[in-house]
Amino acid sequence: MKFRLPIVPTLLVAAAVAAMISLGIWQLHRADWKADLLARYGAALANPDPVAWPRDPAEYEDVLYRRSSLTCDNVLARDAIAGRSDTGEPGWAQTARCALSDGGEATVALGWSRGLDMPEWQGGAVTGFIAPAGHEVRLVAAPAQAGLQQLARPDPNELPNNHMSYAVQWFFFAATAVVIYLLALRKRRRNAS
Repeated sequence: MKFRLPIVPTLLVAAAVAAMISLGIWQLHRADWKADLLARYGAALANPDPVAWPRDPAEYEDVLYRRSSLTCDNVLARDAIAGRSDTGEPGWAQTARCALSDGGEATVALGWSRGLDMPEWQGGAVTGFIAPAGHEVRLVAAPAQAGLQQLARPDPNELPNNHMSYAVQWFFFAATAVVIYLLALRKRRRNAS
């Protein structure tokens, strides 16, 4: 009996392998994009010229890691999130949600503390660095406010750039699929003879 290559399974495996290779190549492009982004953020962090506090979410990307300032007219809410001091000690970043004079709002990371106790802070002028905060941005105060210790300066190098490892994974998955399919074909051929 002559062995015949199964058409449908072969096409399915070929499509899956092509998709995995495409995803690997896409991750390689993402790795280059992320490296460029991190270089741009690093240059922004080193730039001593301040920028205006962004009022529109479309401006956030262009001002990340730049120096800026704002005036907190009214403290709307207080919170504490995980944070590091400028000496690298883990603890709490004390934050304030502020009302701005133009009707907008902003979050200010006031400073670092070991505990959750929130010191009094009535607002006022704050300078610092614009840092990412989910889909928003926050101002990491420098100098720290409300008698708190200085928070670690935002560092773009803390953003993960693991696209290269994802690319390797996709290429490995593609190779594994090919090997498994070839072994299955070999077994089918033996059973057919």
